[in-house]
Amino acid sequence: MWKLGQQPANNAPPPQIGAHAQPIKSIAFLPSTNLIVSGGWDSKLHFWDARQPNPVGSLDLPERCYDLDVRGNIMAVATAGKHVLIYDVTNQPREHMRKESPLKHQTRCISCFPNMTGFAVGSIEGRVGIQYNDKSQEKNSFAFKCHRQESNVFAVNAIAFHPLGTFATVGADGVVSFWDKDNKQKLKGFPTKGKPISCANFNAQGNMFAYGASYDWSKGSSSYAPGTPNEIFIHHTTEDEIKPKKKR
Repeated sequence: MWKLGQQPANNAPPPQIGAHAQPIKSIAFLPSTNLIVSGGWDSKLHFWDARQPNPVGSLDLPERCYDLDVRGNIMAVATAGKHVLIYDVTNQPREHMRKESPLKHQTRCISCFPNMTGFAVGSIEGRVGIQYNDKSQEKNSFAFKCHRQESNVFAVNAIAFHPLGTFATVGADGVVSFWDKDNKQKLKGFPTKGKPISCANFNAQGNMFAYGASYDWSKGSSSYAPGTPNEIFIHHTTEDEIKPKKKR
């Protein structure tokens, strides 16, 4: 745990919140309970109070956690085996819904809509699925292709929603794209960075978009080039490039 603006005494390492039996894939903060949740390849969710060394709760997953996201009182968890689990984390976390990813290939990332009505899931095969939690809205769910160059297909490494409800995807092709899901259209495409973009997010106000470019291991260890710099970019977002278009 890093506390911004505070230097650890005597340059001591930052305090450890918790640990899993296998690698940790994703973490998030639960604002309703002030807990931290982590999902790992040990097929477990652990919930942490930063003041205690042991988890205050744990949940078993059907498979390894590949990604998770929290928005308000909703948490979406994507695992191996194309499982997607939706939890209500208002108080004691409880499973609300279990679905299968609409995409054919392995899940890479998941992100909740800002209004908590659904989620977007991305796969290694350059596709994003837009899914709604309420059965009455399931007819609006769809999937689309992205992060492709001619016959080459790249993984969708991260999906980040803007407060307005539009979103960004970043991929192993080194490209950032902004999308409007309600009108099913691309809002903006960025020039490629020439190397994979591994992660990305908007700030709370939505006027800044940060993304990291580094090797993502999608082509295995043989394609890793030691010494290649890892870079973080900040894009100042303008309203005209991220605001939803008027309904057709």
